Amino acid sequence: MWFKNLAVYRFTEPFSLSTEKLEQKLEQYRFRPCGSHDESSFGWTAPLGKSAEQLVHASNGFLMLCAKKEEKVLPAAVINEMLQEKVSEIEEQEARKLARKERSRIKDELIFELLPRAFAFSRKTFAYIDPKGGWIIVDAASAKKAEDLLSALRKCLGSLPVVPLNTVDKPATIMTDWLLNQDTPADIGIEDECELKAQSDEGGIIRCKRHDLSLPEIKNHLDNDKQVIKLALNWDDRLAFILDENLAVKRLKFLDLIQDQVADIDADNDIERFDADFSIMAMELANFLPRLVELFGGENRT
Repeated sequence: MWFKNLAVYRFTEPFSLSTEKLEQKLEQYRFRPCGSHDESSFGWTAPLGKSAEQLVHASNGFLMLCAKKEEKVLPAAVINEMLQEKVSEIEEQEARKLARKERSRIKDELIFELLPRAFAFSRKTFAYIDPKGGWIIVDAASAKKAEDLLSALRKCLGSLPVVPLNTVDKPATIMTDWLLNQDTPADIGIEDECELKAQSDEGGIIRCKRHDLSLPEIKNHLDNDKQVIKLALNWDDRLAFILDENLAVKRLKFLDLIQDQVADIDADNDIERFDADFSIMAMELANFLPRLVELFGGENRT
């Protein structure tokens, strides 16, 4: 359940829906497996898993949601092979070349025929709402995956007044300064990974992993028109993560100070453990996100 990536969005209006009302809204779009001829299916499922029914898990004022997408896999090579066989058979029988539109129709018919036998796979995307802080956080490594969940939520609610987190100072500028001068705020530590990009349109990218970022070679790159677009950081010995130029947090780890809190809590079952983990995680991020904004000059509300 611990989030590994943070796509952070800010509510532009207070989120005032109660847990019960939000549950009712999501229920209209509860996940249903693909039908025999469906290529995909998307809906809401219980964050607690198969043993639970509730689509919203509330803890300490935070609201956890889970979207599920199921897709059927039809290998392109199989479809193309069957299509070619079918087209060749028809062309031989009718002694003519099939038009593009005819080939497309045959392909659609083949897909429709194969879908009931196709292998289906699913994936879940978790998110939670912090009404008090005014955040919605999606555990997604890509912006598209996060936007898919937000679009589904917007469809349920009718509207969803959120915008991606934006700050006054550009993260790339601030992170470049940190690395160039090896000078960060007291609660921020630089780890051993970064990505540098030339500021020119056709500039190259340099990626460093498990590397001492204080070495002169890194400074040379920064002195020669490169900027930091990703940087491994540590916040107050509590969180470790990769921060990119768009304020997306990747490969998030909750460090020993947090894990010790988790270990001190006795949980009798999976539900209690999920609830405790979620509460600790959300409270920690409720403290971290305002500090993240502060590091880059505050929020840009325009």
